[in-house]
Amino acid sequence: MKSPSHHRKVLLIESEPASREALRVLINNLGCQGEVADDGHEALALIRRKDFDAVLLDLRNSSPPPEEVVSGIHDMRPSLVGSVLVITGEVADSSTLELIERYFLLHIRQSRVTFDLAGRLRALLRLSPVPSEIQM
Repeated sequence: MKSPSHHRKVLLIESEPASREALRVLINNLGCQGEVADDGHEALALIRRKDFDAVLLDLRNSSPPPEEVVSGIHDMRPSLVGSVLVITGEVADSSTLELIERYFLLHIRQSRVTFDLAGRLRALLRLSPVPSEIQM
């Protein structure tokens, strides 16, 4: 019998091939099905056709701007907006802060992706932590 995580689908929006592949592997290692989109246009087309449990969005993607991607997700699948995890640089840019606050987006700084992503995705998808992720 498959664990519930095998039915979880995560859409990864990342334009940089090496980062995209590393994140896809991490998602798959969590036992989830990872699907990738090179840009926001492709991601919105996928969201229009398929159901996802979570979206991982790199804010450096600019086609279309992240605000349009999040707004499109909100318009098509409002229930999915609470399951969007964004990868940011330092969150000092006022427009980035406003986007994160307006849609209550979870975010991870780019410099901490390898440290924080698995734990954040596990929490977002309500998956049990593996023993090495449990902090004493």
